[in-house]
Amino acid sequence: MNRNEGDTRVRRAIAILIGAAVAWTTVTVAGAQSAQPKASGHWAIVIHGGAGDIERAKLGPDGDKAYRAALTKVVQAGAAVLSRGGSSLDAVEAAIRILEDDPLFNAARGAVFTSEGKTELDAAIMDGATLRAGAVADVTHTRYPITLARAVMEKTPYVLMVGPGADAYSKQARMEQVDPSYFFTESRWQSLVKQLEKEARPIPPRPAGVPPQGAVVPATQWQEAADTRRYGTVGVVAVDRQGNVAAGTSTGGLQGKMPGRVGDSPIIGAGTYASNQSCAVSGTGVGEYFIRFTVARDVCALVQYKGYSLKQAVDEVIQKKLAPIHGDGGVIAIAPDGKMAWSFNTPGMFRARLAEGGQIEVHIYNDEP
Repeated sequence: MNRNEGDTRVRRAIAILIGAAVAWTTVTVAGAQSAQPKASGHWAIVIHGGAGDIERAKLGPDGDKAYRAALTKVVQAGAAVLSRGGSSLDAVEAAIRILEDDPLFNAARGAVFTSEGKTELDAAIMDGATLRAGAVADVTHTRYPITLARAVMEKTPYVLMVGPGADAYSKQARMEQVDPSYFFTESRWQSLVKQLEKEARPIPPRPAGVPPQGAVVPATQWQEAADTRRYGTVGVVAVDRQGNVAAGTSTGGLQGKMPGRVGDSPIIGAGTYASNQSCAVSGTGVGEYFIRFTVARDVCALVQYKGYSLKQAVDEVIQKKLAPIHGDGGVIAIAPDGKMAWSFNTPGMFRARLAEGGQIEVHIYNDEP
């Protein structure tokens, strides 16, 4: 065999190997793509504003009307982003910022107080397409914690930042800063005072910079009294027209908590999780249980690995795993194919949803769909 014949054989062998590799790659990619949940090509969004002992008699007609109007406004804001081709991440952030600005909800402005009379804010956001996530805890000066959480995700190598360090980064990133008095509402303060009095704990001084105590308390704000189950977290999950899901959660925490306590909301996999392989989830409830049971990730795992429908998955975790051990609360979820679901084991959960081409659904009590 001469040199030319040898070179020809080598080239043929290389061509065969390359062809086999290309064929294998094509099959592998096709198989991986077929395993992915199919995108619907239509957007959808689900929101929650907290769960707990939310009953008609306690909320009253004025409160009922106010919360339904607020939830509708939030859904419309997120839908506006999605309808113009925006990403699920953008929709989640935009919707949560409105919730954080609304004193009706326990997130940012309107947050509950710690036992020392201070507000400590938590938030998290996650991108289902990349599994990137960002979260903050115990921030006190950032107007929009959800935006800070997204900055942690996109502009730092970290997932979670807490306390003064998180606030310092927020200031460095030129996010809007406010005095802690900005988050104060009279209704939340009076609710804290009542709880501490009932529990025979000391009443902290009224926060600096807030208005003098008034006689009128907004009747529409859901009171988080000492003898109620109160889980006033807010959250949003969405899917965009590309089939990418995202989840976000924001909270003022647990009323009367010890300073420094952190719940499930900023813990990725507990109160917040998103993956295009399964779904996006945001929770509200007894944070300690949601952390122990990795509630959000558990819902996604049931969908991804056991083939549960979205509704089956949320009910399995909330109704069958948490309810028997008094792990009170609820979740909202959305899948890349546009399916939506929620489940809660309390008398009520502020919730709403909208799919492209459909009508807004707003519900509060457990006897509604």
